[in-house]
Amino acid sequence: MVRATSVFSQVLNQVPRSLFEEIVGKHRGDYRAKGFRCWDQLVCMLFAQLAQAKSLREITIGLQSCAGKLQHLGVFCYPKRSTLAYANEHRPSEIYEELFHRLASKLRVSNLRGPDRKPFRFRGKLYSLDSTLIELSVSMFDWAKYVKTKGAVKIHLMLDHDGCLPKFAVVTDGRVHDVRVAQNLSFAPGTVVAVDKGYVDYELYSRWTEEQVSFVTRPKKNMRYRVLEEREVPGGNIVSDQIIELASSYAAERCTVPLRLVQAVDPKTGEFRECLTNNLKLSPRTIVGVYRERWRIETFFRTLKQNLRVKTFVGTSANAVQIQIWTALIAMLLLKYLKHLSTWNWSLSNLIALLRWNLFGYRDLWEWLNNPGVPPPDTPLSQPYLSGLGLQGGT
Repeated sequence: MVRATSVFSQVLNQVPRSLFEEIVGKHRGDYRAKGFRCWDQLVCMLFAQLAQAKSLREITIGLQSCAGKLQHLGVFCYPKRSTLAYANEHRPSEIYEELFHRLASKLRVSNLRGPDRKPFRFRGKLYSLDSTLIELSVSMFDWAKYVKTKGAVKIHLMLDHDGCLPKFAVVTDGRVHDVRVAQNLSFAPGTVVAVDKGYVDYELYSRWTEEQVSFVTRPKKNMRYRVLEEREVPGGNIVSDQIIELASSYAAERCTVPLRLVQAVDPKTGEFRECLTNNLKLSPRTIVGVYRERWRIETFFRTLKQNLRVKTFVGTSANAVQIQIWTALIAMLLLKYLKHLSTWNWSLSNLIALLRWNLFGYRDLWEWLNNPGVPPPDTPLSQPYLSGLGLQGGT
């Protein structure tokens, strides 16, 4: 059966139009809009992400070449470059920031298959918290000065390991320290948070302990501590399991709770590793495994940078850069959601590449996701085209 809408249209259907219009109304995004609405802008920027368009010209010409297929997207005419550039500079980026967070809550799934299921038995949620830096030319993006000769923005993100779907993100100036974002977050009791050494904050460690939130991180090399208890180790790659207290006056004043230091040897590389945590109940192997799971957020950032448009930008204003980053995160959220619901063993990079080649194909999205190797159905030529050739449909 030939689908009446394109694959791109079916992907956009995962974004509830009523939800988007509610957010636009809240931020008055369409106030005094003359024909080019926020929905049109969203379609253009998601097309830029999924089709790998590198410039305003590629976005507009790409949509212009598919003009007969735009109505199914809710877009009735392709935009001009100046119109899209003006919208990216002046429409509130908060619209797309809020859309990302609302979609992240809506699209989160609980029953996932295969390796995306959380590999630990504890009941609490497992999150990874990290950031990635996007370098910019300080001569073109003078508002994003990072160091003397470079500009940058930073994406702070929290990844939910139940499906590796992003739960929270914030885009800041490149000079904002990671721990400042973590200080403003709150977690439910029983949550386990995996972070790297960039989140060292002894007051935060103490607060999380009081809130019954567990963290797993790497200690600084110069961390001073006293051993309170030596625990029995299960063998294998676990070298030691110690209950400690911080010894330096600065750290001890800010973190008065006992911590736990687990030392292990990486079985693949033979490298010696240490994990610092406030959880005194989990096994040392689980503690080491939780920190190892943190690589998933690094993979997320690498996939984002390699496959979507977050390293080159179609606008130079702060608002345009924010909009492009948020639409990239929205696209990543939609792609990971489609991957989780598919029965095919997709890698995310393959899904992005093949989707790009089929964006305006007329086929069932879910059938294609579950079996991408099946040839597309024959699409009959339209009646106006056949009439122009002096033929009738079906002959």
